Amino acid sequence: MTLKPYACHANASRGRRFPEPAAPTRSEFQRDRDRIVHSSAFRRLVYKTQVFLNHEGDLFRTRLTHSLEVAQLGRSIGRSLGLDEDLIETVALAHDLGHTPFGHAGQDVLDDCMKAHGGFEHNLQSLRVVDHLEQRYPAFDGLNLTFESREGILKHCARRNAEQLEAREPGGIAQRFLRGGQPSLEAQLCNLADEVAYNAHDIDDGVRSGLLTLEQLESVPLVQHYLRETLAAYPALQGKRLLFETIRRMLSQQVYDIIEASEAALAEHRPCDVDAVRRAPPLIRFTPAMRQASTELKRFLFANLYRHAQVRDTRQRAETVLRDLFAAYLQDRQHLPPDFAEQMDHPRACADYIAGMTDRFALKEHERLTGQRLFA
Repeated sequence: MTLKPYACHANASRGRRFPEPAAPTRSEFQRDRDRIVHSSAFRRLVYKTQVFLNHEGDLFRTRLTHSLEVAQLGRSIGRSLGLDEDLIETVALAHDLGHTPFGHAGQDVLDDCMKAHGGFEHNLQSLRVVDHLEQRYPAFDGLNLTFESREGILKHCARRNAEQLEAREPGGIAQRFLRGGQPSLEAQLCNLADEVAYNAHDIDDGVRSGLLTLEQLESVPLVQHYLRETLAAYPALQGKRLLFETIRRMLSQQVYDIIEASEAALAEHRPCDVDAVRRAPPLIRFTPAMRQASTELKRFLFANLYRHAQVRDTRQRAETVLRDLFAAYLQDRQHLPPDFAEQMDHPRACADYIAGMTDRFALKEHERLTGQRLFA
């Protein structure tokens, strides 16, 4: 497929931090994607929580399956908009590499533990994984990804951290957080595909868990619309097939909505290349009506799923696990593997080690160090 002029073109990439000869059979973005897939951090996502812990059920989403769903949605939309699908897939597969065990509970705990040591941001940690923590190559630390892939991975960044990144890499990926501007369209698309994916699959997992019901979901306009549409087409449908078809129709319409709204924005602003995209307002978007509907769905999920008593109880125990681990590692370097124990910045090494853990490894480590078993 021919890319649009405003797409990122692999042969015009701003390059890698450490120059490498081009691959004979792959584009620069395909090469990035392959490096992500073969990384240790990517494999660990299979045992990292999305909403429900891995041991709570085999069919709940994990960070890995979530990332795959984001990639699928992103590629589908990107194909219609003439964007680079390989870059979209790379960013989608890598965007959660720095996520902690136990979902957002882990992010919040590590940020609190690291308050006096620079804080913790999972987006910045994902960049740290691909820039430093993966150690596979003899010539450099990290995966040495292209600028465009790294730009997409760093979705958010506090100003303090952006200033530090800019000092190390002038004019690099942190510049937009300091001077304003947008990332590439491929990166913008991954941000929105992330939202679409987790809203949809958290409905599925919430109902599967028994914490949500279809009757509750009827109060959400976006779900209600497609539930009624499904029942109009299949009046006798019920149970999981009714749920799956409702979610499928909702996902499809959100995809079509993003394509329609983004095409209108691109026609209005007419970016001639990727630099013009960076100077424009966000161009990958929902229509206003779909933005409102998606926001209402997120509010429902926060109130009824993420803050459900059972989820809160799990979160509290997970927080205890990670706080105890951080305290133990900070107090005694000997509890850490040699590669981490030898680091000059000891608090950051503790955070790096914990952030890289899977849920089940964190639980095993906690039981080893404290003798406690907080989860059955």
